[in-house]
Amino acid sequence: MEIDEPLSPGGRLFVQPATHQIINSVFGLEQPITLDALRTVISSSLLIKHPRFSSLLVTDNHGREHWRKTEIDINRHIIIRSNPVGEGDNDEEVVNEYLADLTVSAPLTTDKPLWEVHLLSAHKCLVLRIHHALGDGISLVSLMLTLCRKLDDPEQTPTIGPLTSSTQKHKNSGTLESILKLVKMVWFTLVYVFEFMMRGAWVKDGKTAVRGGEGVELWPRKLVTAKFSFEDMKTVKSAVANATINDVLFGVISSGLSKYLDSRSPDSLPEGLQMTGVALVNLRPSPGLQDIKELMKKNAGTAGWGNKVGIVLLPVYYHRNRSDPLQYLKRAKMMMDRKKLSMEAFLSHQIGYFVMKYFGAKVASLLEYKVICNTSFTISNVVGPREEITVTGIPITYMRATSSSLPHAITMHMVSYAGKADMQILVAKDIIPDPEKLAKCFEDALLEMKQHAVQT
Repeated sequence: MEIDEPLSPGGRLFVQPATHQIINSVFGLEQPITLDALRTVISSSLLIKHPRFSSLLVTDNHGREHWRKTEIDINRHIIIRSNPVGEGDNDEEVVNEYLADLTVSAPLTTDKPLWEVHLLSAHKCLVLRIHHALGDGISLVSLMLTLCRKLDDPEQTPTIGPLTSSTQKHKNSGTLESILKLVKMVWFTLVYVFEFMMRGAWVKDGKTAVRGGEGVELWPRKLVTAKFSFEDMKTVKSAVANATINDVLFGVISSGLSKYLDSRSPDSLPEGLQMTGVALVNLRPSPGLQDIKELMKKNAGTAGWGNKVGIVLLPVYYHRNRSDPLQYLKRAKMMMDRKKLSMEAFLSHQIGYFVMKYFGAKVASLLEYKVICNTSFTISNVVGPREEITVTGIPITYMRATSSSLPHAITMHMVSYAGKADMQILVAKDIIPDPEKLAKCFEDALLEMKQHAVQT
């Protein structure tokens, strides 16, 4: 008889009611997929061979959560939606509405392993729902892609490019420069960790038209997609030395939020108002597809698997003067460079681990919930395959992801795929009734930066 395996601290956090999280991914298809083909590809994939995907979530007499091995009935994990799931001619809008409802009111049942595949035949797409307790986002994306094959080489599984996109070259530093870097690291770490602790206590963002708060995670949601060209993002990135795609993303968010707030509350906000984002940062090397295959071949179980993540607070600022759109990118790069130099992510993880070990998962969950309530938005960016891919031989037209609703009125998740970068924007629609305008503000912000980059 196999022994139940305890959840990692991060996994325990994601099953608490206050911080319960499910990743909802959607794959657009050129044509509908048949049920038999879908069942076959899942049955033969590494997905269900991974121990996490064939285990039940159980709780012992002391309230500790564990994984318990079980037999998988694939038919229970495939949800068939043969008829349209909503009204309207635009499939993407209907699917977004379907996903928005899932983020609020559709938990995964614990009488089976915590994942599902929804087959939306009328809309030519697959929705893959995976509980965040099963693993961190990038590991799960890598595992999900084992269902797929390259379009130009059907025998090969897709690959994911490097997560870093900076062209900065590391050079040997002199003694004085190394000392200065160490001093900066200590200073920024102290400042950012102190801010993190204060966010968990009482410090909060100022009130704006886009800020949520306690209880907002239960409010109705609306989901829209902001569509970017990855080439446009690279063009903007090249306009500022050593910038990264993440820098561009945060510059776009800062500019886009400023644009949107101008339309909602013109001339009512102070210049430089801070709006703080929350991002989860993976604290270990992310396994690629080849690493996961080797792990499964060697029957290494779940060694090294799970959620080892830290929280980073990412401030953006409201500005009226937008004569030089690249200023948003320059400010974002300065902030991101300081964050990367600090140990904020590692120490926020250690703080959470300490609280969970000595005060329990519920208290650790409430600490993170408080941090989210006191900030303005959630953001993530996942690098997907650069080349086009297929599932059961059918080309995938887009890849997108969102997560369960949070106290934030805005959560944003960007996934890049085959030259495109789609950002799913999930909003509390009673706070942000016009998310289409918000998405357009983000798209326009990137185009303005691109135009300025080309001209300079």
